[in-house]
Amino acid sequence: RNADKIIVISEDFKRNIMAKGVPEEKIVVVYNWVDEEAVKHVPREENKLFDMYGLDRKKFYITYSGNIGLTQNMDMLLEVAKELEEDPNIQFVLIGEGAYKKRVEEIIAEKNIGNVTLLPFQPYEDISHVFSLGDVGLVISKPGVGENSVPSKTWSILSASRPVLANFDENELKSIVAENQCGIFTKAGDKEAFIQAILHLYEN
Repeated sequence: RNADKIIVISEDFKRNIMAKGVPEEKIVVVYNWVDEEAVKHVPREENKLFDMYGLDRKKFYITYSGNIGLTQNMDMLLEVAKELEEDPNIQFVLIGEGAYKKRVEEIIAEKNIGNVTLLPFQPYEDISHVFSLGDVGLVISKPGVGENSVPSKTWSILSASRPVLANFDENELKSIVAENQCGIFTKAGDKEAFIQAILHLYEN
């Protein structure tokens, strides 16, 4: 009530608080942003993470970087990885920590999933190497979790000159990806569409 301006990170958030009685003239949309000097494209032959972790530079990598928690739909991601395991050129790399990481490790061991590599969080000075590691950067969550959000990692993926592969609630992220032709959006929890998107990116 006493604020001059209220900053929100998406049009969805703006609509949300307007519905609660906040006047439109008080609200300013400022999207998440990225320092393009801090996150840059690193050519694969110069990316030190391949050597540090023994990754084959010839393979196709889908990378997830961030919190490995309860909302990120890691169960579905591991199911997808298992289904794509017959093509050894398609690999998944998960970079980060979180409450669900131990369970992810257990599932990988139980189901003998051979195409998923888990890496720890990397130092911030190596952020360009992290977001340049994959051919594709992943934005993923369980259905009903990301209705109003546009995850900030979206901009880091793009700043590293990588396409975004989203499996997310249908919101502003969908229109950002579609209108700017900067990746593929699939609906949160739609495993089949997610697999088809991976195969399309791999084949192109």
